[in-house]
Amino acid sequence: MVVVFDAELWIWDARRADSWTFVSVPGEESEEIREVSAGPRRGFGSVRVRVTVGGSTWRTSIFPDSARGCFVLPIKRAVRKAEALDVGDVATVTLELVDL
Repeated sequence: MVVVFDAELWIWDARRADSWTFVSVPGEESEEIREVSAGPRRGFGSVRVRVTVGGSTWRTSIFPDSARGCFVLPIKRAVRKAEALDVGDVATVTLELVDL
C-alpha cells in the first residue's frame, strides 16, 4: 500500500525540548492503514514504512496518535536539513507500508 499526501511539520508538545518533528497522516489514509495492518503490531502500535520526502528516502515507523485520531510520522533532522524543511512547512510525503 502506498499513500501520497501533503502535511505540515509540527513538534510533539511533550518533547518540545528534544525537537521531535512529525507530520500527521490524514484521517482517511490513517483509517486505510489501520484496516490493512490489522492484527498484532510492533511496539506502541507502530507500522513499518518506507518514506520519501523530496529527494530523501528512508525506512521508519508510523505511530498511532489517539489525540489526533491518526498515524504520525517522525521526520528526522537529517531529512529536514537535506530538504530545507522546518516546523510549519508543508511537505509532500510518499509513504509505503512494508513488512505486512
